[in-house]
Amino acid sequence: MKGALAALVALTALRLALAAALPLTPDEAYYFTWAKHLQAGYLDHPPMVALWIKAGIALCGDTPLGIRLLGPLAAALGSLALYNAGNRLLPGRRIGLAAAAFLNATLMLGAGCVVMTPDTPLLFFWTLGVWALARLVESRNPRWWLAAGGIAGLMLFSKYTAALFLAGVGLWALFTPAIRAQLRTPWPWAGIALALLVFAPDIAWNAGHGWASYLKQGGREDGFNPARAMQFFGELVGGQALLFTPLIAALAVRGLWHLRGDANPGARLLLWLTLLPALVFVEFVLNGRVQGNWVAILYPAACLAAAAGPPRWRHPALALGFGVTALVYAQALTGFAPIPARRDTSALQMAGWKDFAAQAAASHPAFITSDDYATEAELAFYAPKNVPVLGFGPRWKYFNWPAAAMQGETGLLITRRGDASCPDEVGVITRTRRDEPVMSYRVCQITAQTPARVFPRP
Repeated sequence: MKGALAALVALTALRLALAAALPLTPDEAYYFTWAKHLQAGYLDHPPMVALWIKAGIALCGDTPLGIRLLGPLAAALGSLALYNAGNRLLPGRRIGLAAAAFLNATLMLGAGCVVMTPDTPLLFFWTLGVWALARLVESRNPRWWLAAGGIAGLMLFSKYTAALFLAGVGLWALFTPAIRAQLRTPWPWAGIALALLVFAPDIAWNAGHGWASYLKQGGREDGFNPARAMQFFGELVGGQALLFTPLIAALAVRGLWHLRGDANPGARLLLWLTLLPALVFVEFVLNGRVQGNWVAILYPAACLAAAAGPPRWRHPALALGFGVTALVYAQALTGFAPIPARRDTSALQMAGWKDFAAQAAASHPAFITSDDYATEAELAFYAPKNVPVLGFGPRWKYFNWPAAAMQGETGLLITRRGDASCPDEVGVITRTRRDEPVMSYRVCQITAQTPARVFPRP
């Protein structure tokens, strides 16, 4: 165990170093702006990611490390929680160390904990939720429902897909005889009440803003199209094979298959917390694309199931998982692989933003803006502070940032859309990775016609 702890400390140190070295992704820059003006809800997600960033920048400043600080630390603490849960969940099987190793070897956690998104706190609290329920299964003490409920509230305050945890646990309790008897006590219901109490600020924010978040997140489906559905399903399966890494994915499927006939409450819990979300995502893929990060919630239970199966192939699976993750780390840092920058995911997300922002502000316009939130957020983080970055359009009305009366002022619109209206195009800026083009943007001169929100700056 001492060796495993030393490995976890070393891995956490490596992830913190990467968090400090890598430029921000557009979503991280966007969530950073949330942290500069905290509120109880946002158009896209609940506010937990903003709270985590706020804590990190309070310790390490307005830097990439500050923004990402809690990600690697949460991955380490979550690994300890999964280790403890695995040693309690299934009688006679001490699967905690293998499960924690599997989780850390997945590309989902390995890459996901180095960047800060709503999935980062969601995965951490989901893992804590599994740990609390493992304590419930082992002790049969119904007071653990309160811990599970409070943690579920923190999940909901991280991302709305946490509702699948409540649904999975509810069905597990209903269909598991050893647990169903506890539904006649007040403890499970008190746990649900506590979850809703923790989540209440986001509900209140949405009630005051026309239920904006719930309508946005609930309106993603595009309608059934057989050809598109098959494409999306293939993307989902292939993407998860990569994010799990292939051998760990295979071991997880095999482990779940071995647990299917096990009546133990712990085995039943792992099945409900993997199969229910998986079925929901498969249903969703018939009408729209499932983003790879959405499936992160399956990983804690799936890794426990993988560890519960026969031990054959564990070591090759871990070697492959950590090897793939190491290659992704190296590519993000150095771009060593001969992948064109325009097709390299790490370059598309992170490369060249600082120089790009400097070019956008080089003529000292009255303001700069963009027609997509991702570019606006990167400009706000990296552009010189003497040039305001403004947000026009309906998205920004949900933020309590200061408003700027810039009507009549002439500024620049930066757009990557070839079909965007740009009657007064003044140039092109190309974002690069070591002189290799990543993406080109048109620069349009515009005159502000309406008030706008002023982006917070580092």
